Amino acid sequence: MSQSMGTARTAGLLTLVAIGMFGFGYLLVPLYDKFCEITGIGGRTAETAVTETLSTEIDESRLVTVHFDANVNSGLPWAFEPTERMMQVHPGKMYETVYIAHNRSDRTLVAQAVPSVAPGLASLYFNKTECFCFTEQVLEPGESREMPVRFFVGSDLPERTDLITLSYIIYPNNDASDALAATN
Repeated sequence: MSQSMGTARTAGLLTLVAIGMFGFGYLLVPLYDKFCEITGIGGRTAETAVTETLSTEIDESRLVTVHFDANVNSGLPWAFEPTERMMQVHPGKMYETVYIAHNRSDRTLVAQAVPSVAPGLASLYFNKTECFCFTEQVLEPGESREMPVRFFVGSDLPERTDLITLSYIIYPNNDASDALAATN
């Protein structure tokens, strides 16, 4: 009887460990997101309310260089680039720049841009109010499109940061492209 009790106890303990592992795995994504939000790791941009942040004053005494970068996933036959490579900005002031995408294929394609900001800490102070990365982009064969980005750098950006890189990688959404082709 004591051996079957020991077996039942071990089975119960293993069940609790399995449930604990499942719970940890379930909570891992929100915990990681919160960690990235706090530390700025992963290049995620700040999600502070724009009206709250824009109420700060513009720091006219300081200039920060924003470098713009664009990359295309190898599975997407698009040309994609910023219209300007660098911009000098005053923290707290709203700016706009434009990226241009061109579909070089002979079919309609859907793509999604994923932004990142470097250094990681700067992502906490880099705020986009309008961005083509918020939605999927659909381009007809041979179509080109200007895609604006409106942004500001928070005036509380640490003084030691004077260069920020805003980079995009644009990926194909093959499922959406195939569904679009099937409806035409």
